[in-house]
Amino acid sequence: MLFLNQFVINFTGLKEGEHSFQFDLNNKFFEHFDYNDFNSCQLKAEVNVRKKSNLLEFSFNSKGFINVNCYVSNEPFDYLTENQMKLVVKFSSELINDNEDLLILPVGSSQLNAAQYLFEMIILSLPIKIIHPGVEDGSLESDTLKKLKELESNVNEKSSKNDPRWDKLKDLI
Repeated sequence: MLFLNQFVINFTGLKEGEHSFQFDLNNKFFEHFDYNDFNSCQLKAEVNVRKKSNLLEFSFNSKGFINVNCYVSNEPFDYLTENQMKLVVKFSSELINDNEDLLILPVGSSQLNAAQYLFEMIILSLPIKIIHPGVEDGSLESDTLKKLKELESNVNEKSSKNDPRWDKLKDLI
C-alpha cells in the first residue's frame, strides 16, 4: 500500500487554478491491483487538477506502450494506448456515488488517491480482443496462424456440402 501513496494528490494546499501531476506507470503499478495480463508496460500519466472555490475538476491522461500477447496468434507485441478521463469532485455531508463522472467527498477531505482512477481508465479503455497488427493486415508469419488458416479451410469445406435432411426445409421458403 505504501507504493500507491505516491499517487495521492493533496489538494488542500493548492491555490485556485490549474495544477499538473506526472506519474510513470509500469508493471509494478498494475501488480498492486493483482493485474498480471501485461508482459511489460511503460506509460506516462498526467493528472491535471483545476481547483475552484467549491469543486475540483480532474483530467486524467495517459499514453504509452503495453507489451501484451495477441489473442489470436499469442505473439507478444507493443500495443500503443492513449487514454483520457474526466472527474469532478464536490464536497458534501451526504455521500452520493451514483455518477461515475462525479465524486462526492466528505467536507474536510484533503486528498485523493489517483491510483484507482488511473488503473480503471487504462484497463477499461483496452479492447476486449487485442489483435496483433500483423494478423489484421496479413503480414505476420507464425505457426499458429498457419494452423488456424488450415483448420479454417477444413471447416469451410465441410460447411459447403449440403445435408439432405435440410433440403425439405429449403422447399418451405
